[in-house]
Amino acid sequence: MKIIKPKKLSKGDVIGIISPASSTDDFTNVEFGVKYLEKIGYKVEVGKNVGKTHGYLAGNDDERADDFHYMFNRKYINAIMCIRGGYGSTRLLDKIDYKLIKDNPKIFVGHSDITALQMAILSKTGLITFAGPMLAVDFADEVSSFTEEIFWAMVTSNKKIGKIHQPDDEKIFTLVKGVSKGRIAGGNLSLLSSLVGTNYLPELKDKILLIEEVSEVPYRIDRMLNQLRLAKVFNQVKGVILGAFTDCNETDPAKRTLTLGEVIADYFESLKIPVIYNLKHGHIKDSITIPIGIMVKLNASRNYLEIAESAVS
Repeated sequence: MKIIKPKKLSKGDVIGIISPASSTDDFTNVEFGVKYLEKIGYKVEVGKNVGKTHGYLAGNDDERADDFHYMFNRKYINAIMCIRGGYGSTRLLDKIDYKLIKDNPKIFVGHSDITALQMAILSKTGLITFAGPMLAVDFADEVSSFTEEIFWAMVTSNKKIGKIHQPDDEKIFTLVKGVSKGRIAGGNLSLLSSLVGTNYLPELKDKILLIEEVSEVPYRIDRMLNQLRLAKVFNQVKGVILGAFTDCNETDPAKRTLTLGEVIADYFESLKIPVIYNLKHGHIKDSITIPIGIMVKLNASRNYLEIAESAVS
């Protein structure tokens, strides 16, 4: 499939805001995020259904899908940013008009539950999307200078990105040495495992697989990694990047458990492909934006990730 790069953002462009999964508990965070975007020079259009709720969802499926389609269908909207993750993106996958996305490629940003949409978009259209900041989470109130610097550099410049630098010299650890190249796919582990067996998970042969997670204890991490193993995902990919596993340790001292490190070692240390751990990406304040679908070089012998092209045109 041909890979499509969205056009870069320029000051004065319009950023559309949608909630394809859950709604924020505090709508002032959306207001903070909108003010932040306007302050740095962008125009903002908030989806008409943003703010609605339907149980744990940000409105019913049709309302969330309508906002999604509206933003892709409007030529004057240059980028789309999600408010937050939570749950609900997978319910939209068979309701989305992928031809509309392919005919109107634009920057699409989010992570966590948004992984489902990003995997489906890559699978059906080849559009590069951005596993990056979300409006009511990362651009509300206190904004990480590291997160915003790397994100805006990726979406506003068509120069090659180069080596990815960690915040505050945080170390990347090698689990399996080696060097590999491939297009990067993946994101949140829960969402990846939920897509196994569907036609919304992109072809993973020769890809570099990115995995991160939040608030899942070791046995649940074990279960999801085992699902990927049984689906032979690790036999197909050319390398693995493990990002942040935030709050994924067992906190109940009465429970017998493997540690998170032991689970990760069980699944990755015996692989014959390069594997690194602790790339600062995921549910953390200082997070590296990853362009999903971009060609990367993973050097697990020297502990770095390199993107030798731009993510936008």
